Amino acid sequence: MFFVDILLGFACAMSFIPITTGYCAHSYGRSFWLWFALGWLLPIVSFFILFTLIYRKHLDQGERLLEEAKDILAAAEEAEERRTRLAPRPD
Repeated sequence: MFFVDILLGFACAMSFIPITTGYCAHSYGRSFWLWFALGWLLPIVSFFILFTLIYRKHLDQGERLLEEAKDILAAAEEAEERRTRLAPRPD
């Protein structure tokens, strides 16, 4: 029974990197399960590969402008929706 406890504890400790890698991937629009599996197969390597991909995306000027445009569009749509909700209806 002691061996099973140690094995379970080891599996939980080793799950930290795959879960972290999967979460980071998901938060940047990538597949959680793909990166979770890569995190199990190549624990440290997969994290650094994902970090490099995310860093490259942030350095790309076009990607930054696209994200900024999306934020501006979302804010404009929210303001328009708020304006139409508060505007009096003509009877």
